[in-house]
Amino acid sequence: MLQMINMKTVGYFEGTDSTLLSKISANGFCTVPLANEWDGHGKIASHIEPNEVHLIIGYLHKLMPPRGTPESPKKTPMPVSIDAYRGFRPIDLLYPAKAYSIPVLVVVPKEFHDKAKKVLEEAAEFVTIVSPENLEEKTRKILGF
Repeated sequence: MLQMINMKTVGYFEGTDSTLLSKISANGFCTVPLANEWDGHGKIASHIEPNEVHLIIGYLHKLMPPRGTPESPKKTPMPVSIDAYRGFRPIDLLYPAKAYSIPVLVVVPKEFHDKAKKVLEEAAEFVTIVSPENLEEKTRKILGF
C-alpha cells in the first residue's frame, strides 16, 4: 500500500503536463487544479490560503486576462463581459504566491522568455519562467524528488 509520505501540494493550471502530474503524485505529493478568474477550471489561484499549495505550475496564457470588448454579447463564451477583467494583471492572480512565498513556475518556450517577463509585469519579479523541456527538472528540484 502506498503511504503518502509528503504533505506538500502542487497547484496546477489547466494544460499542465499530465505525465508530470502523475510523477508528482507517484512521489507522494498531492495535486490540485487551479483556475484564473475567468475560466473556472479549479480553485481560483487568487484565493489560495497559507500552506494550502506549496508550488504553482502554469502556462503563461493562463495568467493573462482577456482584453478588449467583445464584438457582440453572443460571441462571448463567458457569463460576464470581457471588460470585467480590464485592469486585472498577473500579479492580482498570483498575489497569494508572493505573499506566502509559494514558488511559481510559468511555462513558456525559451525564445519567448523576455517577452513573457514584460507581459507578466511585476509578477515577473517573483515567478520562475521555465521552458517546457526543463519543467520536470525544475519541479523535481523544488519538491526534492
